[in-house]
Amino acid sequence: MSTPEAQGPDADRDSASASDLIGAALGGAARRAGLDPAGDANTQTVVWSAIGGWRGVLESVLPSLAFVVLFTLRPDPLILSLGVSVGLAAVFTVVRLVQKSPPAAALGGLIAAGAAAGLALWTGRGADNFVPGLITNAVYGTVFLVAALVGWSLIGIAAGFLMGDATGWRADKRKRRAFTWLGIAWAVLFFARLAVQLPLYLTDQVTALGTLKLIMGLPLFAPLIAVTWLVVRALYPRESPKDPASRS
Repeated sequence: MSTPEAQGPDADRDSASASDLIGAALGGAARRAGLDPAGDANTQTVVWSAIGGWRGVLESVLPSLAFVVLFTLRPDPLILSLGVSVGLAAVFTVVRLVQKSPPAAALGGLIAAGAAAGLALWTGRGADNFVPGLITNAVYGTVFLVAALVGWSLIGIAAGFLMGDATGWRADKRKRRAFTWLGIAWAVLFFARLAVQLPLYLTDQVTALGTLKLIMGLPLFAPLIAVTWLVVRALYPRESPKDPASRS
């Protein structure tokens, strides 16, 4: 039987390998979204790029807004508000495909809208159109919180990959503390959405639920993106992103 001491280095290597894989995935996604701290973009440009510009705003807002408005004005038949919502998501996906732009965001929105609409039609409850969003917030909040508390903040993993720091940030108390709190901040965002929206779902208040989902979407996401960006840039000054002094 191997001793804990013998298992320690292997466990560290396994953690580092997993971190590399996760960092590559998160960092790649961040870079595609325009969130590369090594770049020269200003905060406003970065936030606007992260939410996808006007197209991203429309893709995020219009399907849900159409559902809320139509359901409020005419809850029956349910398929009307659901059909318009999914139809708008489909239009955005087709536009992206025609323009040969990356369709991932619109495809994700279309799949989510279709799954939510299918569930709502199956149960006959308009509130069930928001179940996937509630599940997403619960999962994301848990993952961000657990990762931060065990010392492997997802923000730190992604930033380490983007800045060529790998897992070096974990040996720097200042960086580790900052990334831990950033991870907790993101977890708080997801759990706050869940805490506000779940009671409305359970009491079948569809209009209020849809409205608060929109309010707690991009309006909260964008400022937290800005804060995250500014903290990472402060931890990794642009003039010398790999300066050994920044790791002391």
